[in-house]
Amino acid sequence: MSSTESLLCNEIKKNTIFRMEESLRMVHLSLKEVDDAEIWRRPNEASNSIGNILVHLCGNITQYILSGLDGQEDLRQRDAEFSIRQGVNKNELLSNLSDLIQQVKSVVNGLSPEQLTTVYKVQGFDLSGFGVLLHVVEHFSYHTGQIAFWVKCLKDKDLEFYSGIDLNAKNEK
Repeated sequence: MSSTESLLCNEIKKNTIFRMEESLRMVHLSLKEVDDAEIWRRPNEASNSIGNILVHLCGNITQYILSGLDGQEDLRQRDAEFSIRQGVNKNELLSNLSDLIQQVKSVVNGLSPEQLTTVYKVQGFDLSGFGVLLHVVEHFSYHTGQIAFWVKCLKDKDLEFYSGIDLNAKNEK
């Protein structure tokens, strides 16, 4: 493997972890604003609660990375992720997600270039290791946005994800 290929693989892993940590940070900031009852509130019957989304994220990330890339048994029951209506408190849900991300970081950091290019059958899809990582990052980000939107609707409050950062700063050349 060339040094460029090695560098690219390391960048993929580093940025995957960075994006997952960013989504996790935003989920934590969002959930500071709601109580245990609000995390199980649904906007309507066609939509999911924050609690369901958190359970779903854990199921998806576990299936794709721990099972798909790390070879652990796939025990996911996807439909059950959406049938829960109450019971698990927000601190437990956050702890489950945070602990999972720690496990995932270890797996991602240990991936070889060959594992990033190998094709895996995950949830019925044929994806390279890189494709699995890309899916997990975009899926986590998508649902993080849903959580933030619902919290903003409930609380009419800016969640200040980028507090202290000048988002109007121009790019440097």
